[in-house]
Amino acid sequence: MKIEEIIGVFQILGSNQDGTEKTYKGTLTLTLDINNRIIAKWLINKNQEQFGTGFFKDNILVINFKYQGDENDIYTGVVVYRCISKDILDGFWSEEFGDPLFLGEERCFRIKENEIIN
Repeated sequence: MKIEEIIGVFQILGSNQDGTEKTYKGTLTLTLDINNRIIAKWLINKNQEQFGTGFFKDNILVINFKYQGDENDIYTGVVVYRCISKDILDGFWSEEFGDPLFLGEERCFRIKENEIIN
């Protein structure tokens, strides 16, 4: 698979790094910068934006991300996606202040043009 094939918008379903059964939904937008590095933007539960940069090799996508929390603190972490196909990404993530006993998880499904997401 080539890096250009994974560029686009994905619907995500994830679970946090806390061992609970609670899930979240959102979107992940992947673009490329002038150096062919990944630029990522997540919108979680329609209100939390997260941003990241990363790289792609051997169908593995690694992104370092950050976001501003409710008390204006900045949180950072890393997510690793296995690119099952150009339309399906299967990932896990960890952030610096998350519970070290757990990993967060995300599954991403490409949103086709004119497709409505819930």
